[in-house]
Amino acid sequence: MDLAALGTLFFLQVTVILAVARITGYLAQRYLMQPRVVGEMIAGVLLGPSLFGAFSPDMQAALFPADTRPILYVIAQMGVGLYMFIVGLGFDRKDFAVNAKGAAIVSVAGMAAPFLAAVLLVPWLLQQGGLFGEGIDALQATLFLGAAIAITAFPMLARIIHERGITGTTEGTIALSAGAIGDAGAWVLVAIVLATLNNNMTNAGIAVGGGLAFAAFMIFLGPRFFAYLGRRAENKGVDNGLIGIALILYMLSAFFMDAIGIHAVFGGFLLGTAMPKGKLSEGLKQALEPVTVVLLLPFFFTYSGLHTDLRVAGGGPLLWVALVILLASVLAKGGASYLAARWVGQSNRSALGIGTLMNARGLMELIIINIGLQSGVIEPSLFSILVLMAIVTTLMASPLFELSRRIR
Repeated sequence: MDLAALGTLFFLQVTVILAVARITGYLAQRYLMQPRVVGEMIAGVLLGPSLFGAFSPDMQAALFPADTRPILYVIAQMGVGLYMFIVGLGFDRKDFAVNAKGAAIVSVAGMAAPFLAAVLLVPWLLQQGGLFGEGIDALQATLFLGAAIAITAFPMLARIIHERGITGTTEGTIALSAGAIGDAGAWVLVAIVLATLNNNMTNAGIAVGGGLAFAAFMIFLGPRFFAYLGRRAENKGVDNGLIGIALILYMLSAFFMDAIGIHAVFGGFLLGTAMPKGKLSEGLKQALEPVTVVLLLPFFFTYSGLHTDLRVAGGGPLLWVALVILLASVLAKGGASYLAARWVGQSNRSALGIGTLMNARGLMELIIINIGLQSGVIEPSLFSILVLMAIVTTLMASPLFELSRRIR
């Protein structure tokens, strides 16, 4: 496809992606009482082979040909990374420090139970065939599936916490902090799995060591390095110069985390947490959030949806696989997080709220299984099943959280 035709098609793709995302987002918010982003996530699946491709495969292939997938991928990574940067801007380090112990306990429980579930499930899943990539052994499969079950919809969790007005509360901070800790651990394990595919543990060491060093820098030294930006924002406001500097820092952070084998999203998030709070973080969020959420993020959902075919879980043995994985995911992640929250002294209502929030997978699940599919760890059938699990557990979050508010 020549450049002129590629450009013309790209504008049509953007039109369709944005239109479908806005419509489904509105419907989800208006009639399902879900955050708009949930509808946008479903929009990506609708544009893929599950619906659009099923009813009009030729038109779907013409609108999203293989030649354009790399372009969609790059824009998708930009969108999800910037979104995580915005989430980090709203993360209060002081609240995290106060509730670090409780968050760590909830996070460990929310990781341990899913990996136990993966240990029990993987031998059976390997017997089914066609779920994991060729040459993937039981250990690699267990680590990846455990990470996929343990992952939390961190951006979704942050959005629900904000919309429900519990930002800064013990409940909200524990859930957000535990999600951040657990997701970081899951990404490290995924990096190890990817490194073992080439029998190169040096890459795993680089990923773990580099990730820890970057996190330590952003947590302990970053606020001092970026303090000048905060003072400038307080004195002169957030102008285009400051926005440009922030974007350059984001690109460098995303590049570094991608280069060492973790993922760009954690570079964005950690940078956001290190930025001075006040006018700088508020101004950056106000400037970047509209274009990120409205324009860029739907590309990620669409790219994921183009690789998702929910028809594979529509019947036969794979239907049972889908149901078992869904049930195990809910009980392991949500149940363990609830029990851990009770253990650290949270009320029954708060513990149920934390367990419900931690159980949502959403955006982060889509990121991690996209990496698994692209690297050959999982096959399209298991990818589609895990997308279904991500959608269902995310749809559960808001109504179950509202239900938990009624419990004394």
